[in-house]
Amino acid sequence: MCFRKRTGYRLPDHFNAKIYTGPIPAYREPSMVRSGGGGAPHQLVTATPPRPNACCFCWCCCCNCSWSEEQRRSQRRARDTRLESSPNCEACTKPTPEEVRQWAVSFDQLMRSPAGRNTFREFLRTEYSEENMLFWLACEDLKQELNTSAVQEKARLIYEDYVSILSPKEVSLDSRVREVINKKIVEPTPHTFEDAQLQIYTLMHRDSYPRFLTSPIYKSLLRTGSCSSSET
Repeated sequence: MCFRKRTGYRLPDHFNAKIYTGPIPAYREPSMVRSGGGGAPHQLVTATPPRPNACCFCWCCCCNCSWSEEQRRSQRRARDTRLESSPNCEACTKPTPEEVRQWAVSFDQLMRSPAGRNTFREFLRTEYSEENMLFWLACEDLKQELNTSAVQEKARLIYEDYVSILSPKEVSLDSRVREVINKKIVEPTPHTFEDAQLQIYTLMHRDSYPRFLTSPIYKSLLRTGSCSSSET
């Protein structure tokens, strides 16, 4: 009796590739499979299993897949707790009622006042956008720095905290400004983030400032004329 029939031994699949017609397992590496039947000549066809979408695992800013967006949303939901370690508000004196009213005259008036910046930052925290003010303040601090090594260190921290897409405190910057930063950060200066700072300033002015003027925080301050942030 034939040894194969007596023992039930079966040759490996690649010896039976000519007569095997079933599906190719997805976990196999790409292999050469014979195709064709009957009198038709056999042709070698490369069978490659489907690959997962590598984009879903990349870290680049060009990735707009659902996985990346969900990660960004998750980071932003956690941002309010991360900001608990942010620097305390600036030291400021109690604003007069007239000074508080001046904040409604122009956004420049608000941002020139330490008490105004503290109050506006308190409002931004309620909208989960406090990082805009933190970034602006960090850029102002960088502009005052004269030591070269300190400039390099502060610029690196600003990039990691507010420009990097991996940071939960990333600010919203367009691609042109990001490209400028990426070129300047190689040899940073006190003005490396000047374009980005202006863009965030404009964003706060156009987007958040009008809502601030109608917010309970500002209306309460108009009635009391006190700076709640300066007392913390």
